[in-house]
Amino acid sequence: MQFFDLKTQLNSFPIFTKTDIGKIDPGFHDQRLSEWQKKGYIKKIRQGFYIFSDSIIDQERLFVISNKIYQPSYISLEMALSMYNLIPEATYAITSVSSRRSNQFKTIIGTFMYKYIKPRLMFGYVLKENTNNSYLIAEIEKAILDYFYLHPEIRNNKDFDSLRINKQELSRQLDTTKLNQYLTLFKNNNLANRINNLLAYIKK
Repeated sequence: MQFFDLKTQLNSFPIFTKTDIGKIDPGFHDQRLSEWQKKGYIKKIRQGFYIFSDSIIDQERLFVISNKIYQPSYISLEMALSMYNLIPEATYAITSVSSRRSNQFKTIIGTFMYKYIKPRLMFGYVLKENTNNSYLIAEIEKAILDYFYLHPEIRNNKDFDSLRINKQELSRQLDTTKLNQYLTLFKNNNLANRINNLLAYIKK
């Protein structure tokens, strides 16, 4: 296979794998990937995952890539809270949760962080779609619960102040009924108490 053929058939892919190439050319030799990297045609993101060097890397593509290089996972925690304008600035990493072990990948296009949650807690996310790609991101209610679940030290008004939570925006967007429904699925009294403290905090 020539590089032009690969580019033509996979150019719409935000990220591709050796498996994707194998579907096009079952006899493909892995050494070609090394050759194309040396020539600057492609870039390796992590083992087995590649992008074309001229790819435009915007936030949506980073989210798609984050979902694909470590499955199952979905965007959550600080990144999701920032996307919903609940905290003031974006984080340096694309943050996700996964039912696999916690992990982190520092790549040439950014850092991808994954925090472990129990498989039964892998819910409360939605599929966001654009023209060519799609990615999974936590709903506001689940992003909050994921964050507080993984940060048990966040418990009172002083802690909430340190997060610089946008109370007005949170009050406007939050579905408290859904939040409480999701909260019961965590079966965690400590988390429930801290979420109740948060709800009281945003009403002040």
